[in-house]
Amino acid sequence: MVRNQKSTPDRPHIMPSDPPALEVRGLTKRFDRPAVDALDLTVRPGEFYALLGPNGAGKTTTLRMVAGLLKPDAGSVSIFGIDALSDPIAAKQIMAWVSDEPMIYDKLTPLEYLEFVSGLWGTDPRLSERSAQDLLVSLGLEPHLRERCEGFSKGMRQKVALAGALVHDPRLIILDEPLTGLDALSARHVKGLLQERVRAGSTVIMTTHILEVAERMADRIGVIAKGRLMAEGTLTELRQQNGRGDTSLEDVFIALVETEAAAA
Repeated sequence: MVRNQKSTPDRPHIMPSDPPALEVRGLTKRFDRPAVDALDLTVRPGEFYALLGPNGAGKTTTLRMVAGLLKPDAGSVSIFGIDALSDPIAAKQIMAWVSDEPMIYDKLTPLEYLEFVSGLWGTDPRLSERSAQDLLVSLGLEPHLRERCEGFSKGMRQKVALAGALVHDPRLIILDEPLTGLDALSARHVKGLLQERVRAGSTVIMTTHILEVAERMADRIGVIAKGRLMAEGTLTELRQQNGRGDTSLEDVFIALVETEAAAA
């Protein structure tokens, strides 16, 4: 029998590394042209990862395949070591998906909607009720907890949809343009909640066209174009890779996209 080695100053105890929060290999999807082209992507546990790219780059298609909403033509998707293609139910139990078009039930109040979603997940009602209320309050919806969602603005609906996605406490949170249609105060509520989740150990993958948000919030940034990962790293690493010095993420992003367009 092999015993764990004792930790010493010159031989620190090495724990087995956790599997990646997301590991994509050779992910491919074609419509009339390749939308995602043999994409490899790894996101670490507890990381806030921003996926950037021009319109039509393959960001949403990639995330929809990861979330199990779209079947890839080829490749693999692993969520914390779970094969999401062969065992999609197990993978979905530990992840959340929030699209840029919130889909909620208009005739329900926010509390009723979260109670419904919690029931689908089989969450203990004694725990889910408190969790639902805390989520909605943190998103600034406390005055509207018992109003029907049919009268809500798109921003308010987006926040209810986000709360519904988080109510089962997912380990991986996937968001496609979550700040679309939000005013400044609502956007702050959403960003604050996502940062809290990352601090608590969750992993966030987010697409956004608001580069300042990615610059401030992301631990690492991936830039894709034509379904391929062009560059990846921290903002400092991206600057170094592209010789951009201390310029903004916007400057780095535009330089990468223009380089890709010129090479096409």
